[in-house]
Order: sequence, then C-alpha cells, then structure tokens
Amino acid sequence: MVTVLVIDDEEQIRHMLRHMLEPSGFTVIDAATGKEGIVRAMENKPDVILLDLGLPDQSGHTVLKHLRQWFHSVIIILSVLDNEEDIVSALHHGADDYVRKPFGVKELLARIQVCLQHYAAKPVQTVATFQHLTIDFAKQRVWINDAPIRLTSTEYALLHFFILNAGKVLTHRVILQNIWGPAVTDDVQYLRVYVQHLRQKIEHDPHKPTLLFTEPGIGYRFS
Repeated sequence: MVTVLVIDDEEQIRHMLRHMLEPSGFTVIDAATGKEGIVRAMENKPDVILLDLGLPDQSGHTVLKHLRQWFHSVIIILSVLDNEEDIVSALHHGADDYVRKPFGVKELLARIQVCLQHYAAKPVQTVATFQHLTIDFAKQRVWINDAPIRLTSTEYALLHFFILNAGKVLTHRVILQNIWGPAVTDDVQYLRVYVQHLRQKIEHDPHKPTLLFTEPGIGYRFS
C-alpha cells in the first residue's frame, strides 16, 4: 500500500485528492500547513508527498528544503504558480516533478507511478555523521557515539534546519519562522529553551558546544 501525504492549505484540494487517489489503492493523509506537513511526514513516513507552494505559514520552497534533508522518496509539487523561476527552484531543491493546477486524474497518477519507479530503481544515502553525531534521515534515528538518543518531533525538525544550513549564521527570527511559523517570530526565549534541550541531547558538554554554537545577539550556527 502506497501512502501519500498531501500538504495543501485548501480543504477542497485535499478532499479532491483523497477521492482521486484512494480508489486507485493509495492511502491518503493530509496537512494544511507547512509545519503540520513536516510533522506528518516524520510521523507517517509516506511514500509520496504532494506539496503546494502557497502555504499559509511558510513557503512551500522552504518546506521542500526541510523535507529533502531527510526524506528520500517522491515529492511532487502541485501549484497554480507556473512561472519558470518557481519551477526551476523547486526542481533544484529536490522536487521530483512539478504539476500545474488544475490537473487530471490520469496525469497525476501517471506522474506518481513514474516517480515511484525511479526511486525503486536507485539506492539512496540516508546516513550522515557530524563529529560524534550520526543521523539516519530515512529512519529518523540519531546516535551519539553509537548510542541511540530520542528527539521530539520539534527537536528533530530544529536539528534538520540547522544541518540544512550548516556553517551559516541563522538569526532568531529566521529559525522561529521556519520551525514554528510567523506567529512566534519574536519569542526568542522560546527558541532558547529548545536549543538548550537539543544541546543536552547532542553535545558532550552543553556548556561547551562543538556542534551548535551561539552567535551572541544574533542567533545560532551549526558547525
């Protein structure tokens, strides 16, 4: 059974896709925001993600970048945006296909099947190591010196965002907006608490970090 995650803020589109795909044997789950979509992807490990670019809390391009840090299966963009810049950007950041709305049932099913066949034919690299930290993005598992550790879904999303932007100085606002959405972009203390919890799990000494550094007055940087 192939599981499809639909990330789209329009309830009518989600309802339509469910009725399009379920008669063909797909299991369909959905999410209305980027944040919810990332969490659903982590929890359900779908085979296919259908992603809209016009999400209410963050850009679909940003969600795509998040997902591609650890999600190694099919991502197809479904969007009313048809300009070349959006298409090229989505494909460059890991989308397997780009389907313009409106679309037909047969066309979408065919594109999903072709993408699934491509993934079935190629191996993927899912494990990355940073000093003493090892991550299996496909299984969503993390180890410190070969000992498994447990992260909450938010801690995992936060770690992914830092890894995705390794070496870059990320401001508090940018981190908050990408992980929690625009409603909490000024709640720096909220972020500090999560960073402290994350450091306690991934650093040998949280007070002397070697992975996740504080940039005073600005934000954080993952080395």
